[in-house]
Amino acid sequence: MSKTIFKYIALAAHAFLALVLGTPAHAQLKTGQGAPDFTLAAALGGKDMSFSLAKALKKGPVVIFFYPKSFTSVCTEEAHLFAEAMSDFDSYQATVIGISADKIETQREFSVAECRDRFPVAADPDMKVIKAYQVAFGALGAVLPFADRVSFVIAPDGRILSQVKSSDAAPHVQKSLEALRNWAAKRS
Repeated sequence: MSKTIFKYIALAAHAFLALVLGTPAHAQLKTGQGAPDFTLAAALGGKDMSFSLAKALKKGPVVIFFYPKSFTSVCTEEAHLFAEAMSDFDSYQATVIGISADKIETQREFSVAECRDRFPVAADPDMKVIKAYQVAFGALGAVLPFADRVSFVIAPDGRILSQVKSSDAAPHVQKSLEALRNWAAKRS
């Protein structure tokens, strides 16, 4: 088999695996860009609320973590890790919000059981915010009704301080706190 044919077969196999395994439908927003504003129905401690990014930014930085599906293993682990680290986020006056395409009924339960009443989770079943942040999950060339696992730290001026994409839960908490530490150090 010639090198050229082998090269084309390898490229085709790589493209096929990328489609089958799933890739984000778009590239995520980047550090330094303005974060799209939004208001979503959310739940905190099982109670409905409205979450407005603009209002939250008036109090300090905001950590937004997008996740695929409430009550799945890694999403549950991620919620637990954020809940356990809330005192660290509070020390930076940072607001934490989780967002998925789940309905508000699911988010009410998830906010109590997995977020441990420590931070709200928002419902984005029509995926408007998920698409605005370019984190819709895609496979086989189609957008699936899920968010990819991506987190953002937004400065009070609305700029994106950091963006993390990882299928693991822990890097989202660790790197968000690191971005907040760096942001706070530059301000002092």
